[in-house]
Amino acid sequence: MSAYIIAHVDVTDPQQYEQYKGLSSKAISAHGAEICIRGGEVQVLEGDWSPTRIVLLKFPDLDAARAFYASAQYQLARQARAGAATMRMIAVQGV
Repeated sequence: MSAYIIAHVDVTDPQQYEQYKGLSSKAISAHGAEICIRGGEVQVLEGDWSPTRIVLLKFPDLDAARAFYASAQYQLARQARAGAATMRMIAVQGV
């Protein structure tokens, strides 16, 4: 069953965040994830949630999503992101 990582990102340092994007892209590719959404226009349809940047990654299963997050490649990306953004991220089992 597919799984998804959903991230809500508030970028505070766009220049430094570019380093994270490069490193995270390599980790995403290495783990066979499909990028479904990466920073497109957001329109609030209902409620008071107003995210500025959304990322949605699709993985073959929840184990693959967790392996990506725990990987050495993604840990490097997280270090590069430190101080450049606030990240809220969840993994969700899907269909």
